[in-house]
Order: sequence, then C-alpha cells, then structure tokens
Amino acid sequence: MKNSILLWMFGFLFLAESCKKSDHVVDTPQQGTITMEVDESFQSVSEALTERYMALYPGTKINLVIKKEDLALLDLLDNKARVIVMSRDLTDDEKKAYKQKVDLDLLPAKFAADAAVFIVPKNSTRESITMDEIRNELNSDKKNITFDATNSSNLNFVAQKLNTTPTKLKFSIINGNKNLAEQLNQFPDKIGVISLNTLSRPYDAESEALRNSVKILKVVQGSQSYEPVLKNLANMSYPFTRVLYFLTNEKYFGLGNGFIRFSCTQLGQIVVAKEGLQPYNIFKREVQMR
Repeated sequence: MKNSILLWMFGFLFLAESCKKSDHVVDTPQQGTITMEVDESFQSVSEALTERYMALYPGTKINLVIKKEDLALLDLLDNKARVIVMSRDLTDDEKKAYKQKVDLDLLPAKFAADAAVFIVPKNSTRESITMDEIRNELNSDKKNITFDATNSSNLNFVAQKLNTTPTKLKFSIINGNKNLAEQLNQFPDKIGVISLNTLSRPYDAESEALRNSVKILKVVQGSQSYEPVLKNLANMSYPFTRVLYFLTNEKYFGLGNGFIRFSCTQLGQIVVAKEGLQPYNIFKREVQMR
C-alpha cells in the first residue's frame, strides 16, 4: 500500500512537471507566434513576406506591428519584438547596446534594395534634383522638403547619407508615406520624400494610383542623373538606394530565424521581386542562345 502511494505521488509530480513544460513550448519555424515591427516605409514588402510565410506554414502567426524604425529597435532590445526591419546603419552606441542586451553578434540579414525617392506634384515642371539642391533645401528656413514623419526611416536615412543628423536639418512634415503622396498636390512648391516601396507594387491598384498622382524626380550626382529603377538599385548607382535588413534577438532557430531564412532564400526573394523591389540575393540572369 505504501509503495502504491509513492508510485502515485511520483506519477502525479511527473505529470505536473510535463504540463508545466508544455506551457513554455519554444516556437519553431513551422509553429508559434511572434511579433515583428517595421517602419511604415517598408510595410508593403513586410506584409507580402509575412503573408506568404504564414500561408506556407499555417501553424505560424507573425503579428506585424507598424512602428518607427528607431522605436522598433528599442523594442527589439527590450525583447518586445522578435524581428525588426532596418534600413540605416546602426550607430556605434546602438551596436554596443545590441551586444549588451541581446548578447548576439550583429548579423544583418539583407533581403531587398529599396530607396528614398523625391517626388513632386504630377503637373510640376521639375524633372530632377541635384545633391547640392537637397543639401541647400534641408538647410533653408523655407522647409520645401517634406518628410513623412519626424524620426522616420526616410528622414534618418537621408540624414545619414548626407553625413548629418535629423536635428540639424530643416524640413516640413505630412504624416505617412501614402498621405504625403496623396496630399502633395495641395503644396505645389514642396518636394516630398517617401519610400520606393510605397509606390513599387506593380499590380496593386492603390500603388498604381499613387504613382500616377506624383512625379518621381531623378537625382543628379556629378554629371549623371539617376532614377530609382531596379538596375540602379542593383548596382547602387541611385544615390539614395538603401538595403533593407532584418535584425532579431532570437538565440535559437525558431520562428523568427525561420522567417528570416525564408525571406533571404529564393521563395522570399521572388516575393520581394513581385513587390517591385530589387531582391538582394538573386539577380536576373541573361542567357544568350546561339
């Protein structure tokens, strides 16, 4: 009788411990739920990639949260998000914070070439803008250059490209990439700055309407002018080309790393191409047949 009671107690403890462990199951690339945060500038390509991944693996759920790039980085460091998308280089202080808080080597997973594009109303006579004009306008009290938000990815990237900081620049704001494109016609003297991804989806009615409502300016550098088209993104000749990359705080091969791997391999890169962006890891190959 005594032995039976002991066996029953051991069995109960084993069952309780098993149930306790099952409450803390680690996610896998095929199952689980995570949060991914991205700037609105990269929302379109991020939605396309997450939707495709979840369709392939119905047991997964990637909650996509739209948040400014800088705030997304803070959430990653505080373990509030598993994966984020970045477009600018991290500062030395940010790299140190990543190493201290996440305790991983910094390994950006590059997956697409996007761009910050300069737009004007459709009926504007302007066709291009020089690098010097951009610098001069961003130091002018007229504030003719308009960004989608303070501390947005577009503003941060342009400032970094010009070797300065956003706090030293003078500009106006119309909140949101899409809002900026839609409202720019009300401000004929303004030059907007939005992400190429806002306009790039080739077969999307909303993207097509936005493209038709504005004019994308060529950027003149030296004696050459460059459009934000795929060949100029592929060779990085368009001056404001930027490479989008993932960062994660995941220390095992779970859902976050599974999604990142998918996005950087052929299936994910095909999704990037369908978004009208330049895939980072696959390029078009020309074959001559004789």
